[in-house]
Amino acid sequence: MPVPKRRTSSTRRDKRRANWKLVAGSISNCPQCGEPRIPHRVCRHCGFYDGRMVTRPAEE
Repeated sequence: MPVPKRRTSSTRRDKRRANWKLVAGSISNCPQCGEPRIPHRVCRHCGFYDGRMVTRPAEE
């Protein structure tokens, strides 16, 4: 079974581990109602997507 020939340096190890950060999702405003929504998804408030009504808005 292969074994590393040299010890992994702390710098190399930390560079590899630096990419485990949490990225906040993007949020855009709905062009119909102005409420915040996730891009490329139906608006939960008005039910519109791409300028047309896809679903009925949820009753609150």
